[in-house]
Amino acid sequence: MLAAKVSEYSLRSRSKFSDRFDIRILRLESTPYLYRRRNGRPYLWVRRVCIWRNRDLQSFSPLRLMVPEVMGFEGRALVIDPDVFALGDVYELLSRDMKGKAILSRPRPDGFYATAVMLLDCGRLKHWRWKQMIDAMFALKLDLFDCQALANEAADTIGFYEDEWNHLDTLNEHTQLLHNTERWTQPWKTGLPVDFDLNLIGSYPHRPGGSASPLSVLKQQLAWWSAPPLGKYQPHPDPNQVTFFYALLKEAIDKGAIAKGFVAEEIRRKHIRADSFELLGKVPRAGA
Repeated sequence: MLAAKVSEYSLRSRSKFSDRFDIRILRLESTPYLYRRRNGRPYLWVRRVCIWRNRDLQSFSPLRLMVPEVMGFEGRALVIDPDVFALGDVYELLSRDMKGKAILSRPRPDGFYATAVMLLDCGRLKHWRWKQMIDAMFALKLDLFDCQALANEAADTIGFYEDEWNHLDTLNEHTQLLHNTERWTQPWKTGLPVDFDLNLIGSYPHRPGGSASPLSVLKQQLAWWSAPPLGKYQPHPDPNQVTFFYALLKEAIDKGAIAKGFVAEEIRRKHIRADSFELLGKVPRAGA
């Protein structure tokens, strides 16, 4: 939730047209159809049967699919994960000509699509009936990976935006939206115990070295568990991205968008790293 709040602040503060769009944070806890009924039940992910855990770090992922219905199948929506932060003006993406496409996304090397940042024409996605999709997923008839990678969508309904609108752990002069997509190196989590499903490690074939094969999954699990420190989030390989996040958080606190008490509570609950206030004291404001 802290990352989501920082993301919201970045989207508004970096846009010259923030009065032209609304921001809504979707929460798993607010979806009884998924949150209250599915914990501990099997579902399909990359042709494997996995167990759904509400407490998993990625349990918000199916909420991407409910956005057209939330919008009443009208208008346009930009769907982003809570670990995506704006440097550029997001209204430029939100207002661009979609050239008749239902979805704008980023292509992946494996032929699928990265959907952590998606521009949707909701009126063209009336087949995204969320409860029906959730039912099919837990009936083992619909693979969640296929949904999230848009494998079931007609290719001619999908267009593309430039990579810098979903820059995967890449921060440079071209970055418009920074996506800290590698979960175990997210800058605000360093040193905390891993809180996502390790059974899914290796099931992301679009990432370097990734594969959905059972042997590859096992090898990557063993490599992870044998790497020191055991089961802990690792430092981000780019210190500039750590500085960027904490400078942005500092600015949000200074502007009253995020309360210091909320940050302290998130530290106490071990949702963010223990040295967060120390880092806040060392960084300049974002963009300074």
